[in-house]
Amino acid sequence: MGKKQRSKGNKKNMTQTEETGRSPELSARYELAEQLKKDGERIDELQRNEYLIFQHPGRFCFGMDAVLLSGFVRIKPGSRVLDLGTGTGILPILTEAKTPGEHFTGLEIQEESADMARRSVAVNGLSGKIDICVGDIKEAGRIFGAASFDAVTSNPPYMTAEHGLQNPDLPKAIARHEVLCTLEDVVREAAYVLKPGGNFFMVHRPFRLAEIIRCLSAHGLELKRMQMVHPYVDKEPNMVLLEANKGGRPRVTVEPPIVVFKEPGVYHEDITGIYGY
Repeated sequence: MGKKQRSKGNKKNMTQTEETGRSPELSARYELAEQLKKDGERIDELQRNEYLIFQHPGRFCFGMDAVLLSGFVRIKPGSRVLDLGTGTGILPILTEAKTPGEHFTGLEIQEESADMARRSVAVNGLSGKIDICVGDIKEAGRIFGAASFDAVTSNPPYMTAEHGLQNPDLPKAIARHEVLCTLEDVVREAAYVLKPGGNFFMVHRPFRLAEIIRCLSAHGLELKRMQMVHPYVDKEPNMVLLEANKGGRPRVTVEPPIVVFKEPGVYHEDITGIYGY
């Protein structure tokens, strides 16, 4: 009797997997995610290691910039990595999937976003590799101490108060405008928590590039690698990916640009490779 019941159950599980196109592991993650999901949230697949992430459309959902930065970073085996302004944890989760880093920490000032990040980490079985901390970027040095990380990543707010209209929704305003931290704050704290020879990875807007380079240099971070991101091959770049080294010598490698779209609605091969489609 017991054997027949187990066999029947296994057949049912196999049928469910065939119907959804999901592996048993992904199906189990979805089941747990549904239990942990809160009102207004959705569950998205990250196309890496069958990982899932919670997002709330009414707050701020991650965009292509975070995914591009996760494909740009170079993390050495055994590294401890800090993400400044982690939001819902997209960068630590993707960076864990794509690199041989040992441990990842996300720092986020908004408790609601940090809570989503923690639950995403738990759903993916990553609680032993990723920590999510609530705190202010401006206090990162005090929270973690000097020279405590091998690498730091950040997808900070791009806009100052003078750049464009500020979203009336505070969570979205915090993510897009320098409401709670500035470029200077992000770079200063990254430099402080980095070990000598450590690397800082950031995505930002090209129109602030001169300011970014001056700020990096002022805090002992030497720009080493840069890559522009163009929406179309004939359009000017709207994002820039940057790598700076703590205490490095002056020498910059400009990598071939990334092009997002071949034509409206059709991704360029550059993007499909990074996304893993």
